[in-house]
Amino acid sequence: MRSTKSFSAAVVAATIAAAFACSDSKTPTAPTSNSTGASATPAPPGSGGTSSTTGTLSIRLTDSPFSDAKALLVTFSDVSVHMADPGDWKTVPFAAGTSRTCDLKKLQGATDVLGIGSLAAGKYTQIRLNVTNAVIYFDNPSSAGPCAATIAAPAGASAPVEIPSGEVKLNNEFTLAGAGTTITLDFDGDQSVRQTGSGNGNGNGNGGSKGNTKYMMSPVIRIVSVQ
Repeated sequence: MRSTKSFSAAVVAATIAAAFACSDSKTPTAPTSNSTGASATPAPPGSGGTSSTTGTLSIRLTDSPFSDAKALLVTFSDVSVHMADPGDWKTVPFAAGTSRTCDLKKLQGATDVLGIGSLAAGKYTQIRLNVTNAVIYFDNPSSAGPCAATIAAPAGASAPVEIPSGEVKLNNEFTLAGAGTTITLDFDGDQSVRQTGSGNGNGNGNGGSKGNTKYMMSPVIRIVSVQ
């Protein structure tokens, strides 16, 4: 009986020892950091530096004005440029308001800002302008500067100008970069406005229209410089 108990105890002891040995050999160890302490996660792309992604575009206006006028007020509702990639139009903001009026007579030999704003840098292929209203004034010049959000109508004789199509597109490639780009346009008043016939004799509250003559505008605009 004693030998049997001794043998059984020895077997149990050996089994327990083997179990502890197996348990120790399978215990995972925590990973150690590398010697430099650097993270194994890759850095996000573009985190190594910065680059300019916008540039300031300024579009200015000058004129060879309609010779018979003391003032020729032209109102623009939109100025935009076409970006080659992704191939859509970007609006060039006005300095104030949703439109901008310019007296072309005051732009003879001078320039003023039509639109200016920060746009995405890149290649552009076209400039687009929308002219919505024009009036000729024959007796008095305007009292404001060349361009403003609104310009008060001068006193005296005037005539509205019909605009069959006020959209003008100018094909000219340019690249807008961080340093900015300034484009100067010439709105040729003499080439843009023409007499089309006599009117119906109704005045307009500013002294009546001159000789009741009708006028029509087909905007003639060219690019003077891109800098």
